[in-house]
Amino acid sequence: MGGLAGSCHPGPVVAVTTLMAALAVTAGQSAGRCVLTAAVLTGQLSVGWCNDAFDARRDIAAGRRGKPVVDGTVGATEVWVAAYAALALCVPLSFACGLWAGAVHLAGVAAAWAYDLRLKATAWSWAPYAVGFAVLPAFVALGLPGQLWPAWWVVTAGALLGVGAHLGDVLPDIRGDLATGVRGWPHRLGPDGARLLLPVPLVTAYVVLALGPAGPPGRWGVAEPAVAGPVAAAGTVLGRRRQRAAFAAAVAVAVVDMALLLLRGTGIA
Repeated sequence: MGGLAGSCHPGPVVAVTTLMAALAVTAGQSAGRCVLTAAVLTGQLSVGWCNDAFDARRDIAAGRRGKPVVDGTVGATEVWVAAYAALALCVPLSFACGLWAGAVHLAGVAAAWAYDLRLKATAWSWAPYAVGFAVLPAFVALGLPGQLWPAWWVVTAGALLGVGAHLGDVLPDIRGDLATGVRGWPHRLGPDGARLLLPVPLVTAYVVLALGPAGPPGRWGVAEPAVAGPVAAAGTVLGRRRQRAAFAAAVAVAVVDMALLLLRGTGIA
């Protein structure tokens, strides 16, 4: 069980599930938010387990210590079983939130599986992240009474956050990935190109979140650039010597974006 917990990519699983639960609350979803949270959790678990199971041979060959499959605490077969079991649970849980809501969420999960199984090593590696993050707020909006379509700005911001998450996720391991034959979009940009581009989608997402909804951006929308802008710039500069600094700065800007998304939650549909 410990090996399975470690191989599901627990950090992203907890972060995405918690964010979606909070967004469901701020958007005004009540009765269905527990089912929605369970659907997101099972979807994220299936994606994380699929990733580790599919990469098991390459990770073992590269000697990537710290991964449960590589360390021998769990076998690849067990991880595959867990991935398919989580996916099987995700389907009815998603449709329990509504037909359109379920279809949209499962489209995002399918995009994430496509990334794990094929697109990770192609120039289109950014697309599943963009789709996966864009459908999450749409899943919340379509689960509201009346099944309202999400506002354009929340879908756009979600897609931009997804692109930024892809760059940030790959950047710390980009050289190791290249050594094992992975050539996704960030790898083709190279470490410096990926580092310089990393803050762009995240800061753009902030602009969309601040200016997209009708009405004035409010004091938080005006004040947050004073935080996001300098942090992004500092991360880009410091990242020349330490890529972890660029990654940490990107995480900080993403947190600011997510905070603004939650503040805007009541208008996502």
